[in-house]
Amino acid sequence: MKIYTRSGDAGDTGLFGGRRVAKHHPRVEAYGTVDELNAVLGLAVTALTEGHGLLRDHILAIQARLFDLGADLATPDDGKAGAWLLRADDSWAAALEAQIDSMEAGLAPLTSFILPGGSTAAAWLHLARTVCRRAERRAVEAQAAGERLTPAALIYLNRLSDWLFTAARLANAQAGVMDIPWARQA
Repeated sequence: MKIYTRSGDAGDTGLFGGRRVAKHHPRVEAYGTVDELNAVLGLAVTALTEGHGLLRDHILAIQARLFDLGADLATPDDGKAGAWLLRADDSWAAALEAQIDSMEAGLAPLTSFILPGGSTAAAWLHLARTVCRRAERRAVEAQAAGERLTPAALIYLNRLSDWLFTAARLANAQAGVMDIPWARQA
C-alpha cells in the first residue's frame, strides 16, 4: 500500500463513507486536532521514566482510543460506512472519571491555580490538555456547522482534558517535582 494517493492534491479529502470535503471542513479540523493530540501524547510517553508505568499504560490506551474517536469524527452517521465503526459511548468518559478519581487520591489538594510545567512529562501532558481543549472546540464548531456528531465524543474530549490535567499533576508527583503555583504579577 502506498502512503500517498494524490487524491487530496486539490485541497479536498474523503470522509469515511466516500464524501469529499475541503481539508478545512469543520469535521476534518476536529479529527485532525485529535490526531495532533495523539502525537503530543506520544511525546509525553517518551518523557515518562520507569516510575510512571501505570500512567504510561493509561496514556497508550488513550492513544488507541483516540484512533477510534478520530474515526468516529471522520464518519458521518448518514451512511453505511459507520455500521462497522466503534462510536464513542458514555463508558469512555466514565473510565476516565474513574482514573481521575484514582489519580487524585494520591495527590495533594489544589489550593491555587498551577502553571503548566514542572517535569518534562508534565509539561507535555499540559500541552496535550490544551490541544485536547482545541479538539473539543473544533468538534463543537463542527456540530454548530450542522455536522451530526456522536454526543459521547464531545463528552469524552471534555473529560479527557480533565484527565490530562490530573495526569500532569501525577507525573510531577511521581517525579518528585512540585506543581508550580500561579502567583499574580504586580
